[in-house]
Amino acid sequence: MPSIFVTIDKIRPVYDAVYKFVMLICKLLLIADILITTMAVCGRYIPIIPDPAWSEEVVLTCMSYMAVLSAALSIRRGAHIRMTALDPFLPKKLIKFLDILADIAVLGLAVIMITVGWSYATGLGSKGTYVSMPKVSRFWMYFPVPLAGAAMLVFELEAIYNHIRSIFVKEEA
Repeated sequence: MPSIFVTIDKIRPVYDAVYKFVMLICKLLLIADILITTMAVCGRYIPIIPDPAWSEEVVLTCMSYMAVLSAALSIRRGAHIRMTALDPFLPKKLIKFLDILADIAVLGLAVIMITVGWSYATGLGSKGTYVSMPKVSRFWMYFPVPLAGAAMLVFELEAIYNHIRSIFVKEEA
């Protein structure tokens, strides 16, 4: 195995840590979503439980974070939507090339999500507040886009590296 791949393979624990951290964020957001939604629904029917006005906006914000972050997680697992129906009929080298090309396109999307998303979050998002929480900036409503873009960038770099590595390094059975 070429020494460059041995050196770069030492970074794998960083990718694992980022993946686990993003997964932890998704799990915590899901728990918060369930608890807030449960409290809001119960608050409508049980008089002693409060039904806070902010519950709907917070739940929707948590859901937007989970949606884009879980999409970023699917990149690492290779579980994102892709066309593979023709793969058995195409040469292996063409499939590898198309996989790398698709990863480069998604990497470009990640960069766009980071730059444009950050621009929206700090521009448009910083100018407004949540209706039910006037002290909380709408920045947090737009922030999932650049955050997910950063996670996608990390996982796409790993995916591209793995494709390139598979061209030069033959795994032993």
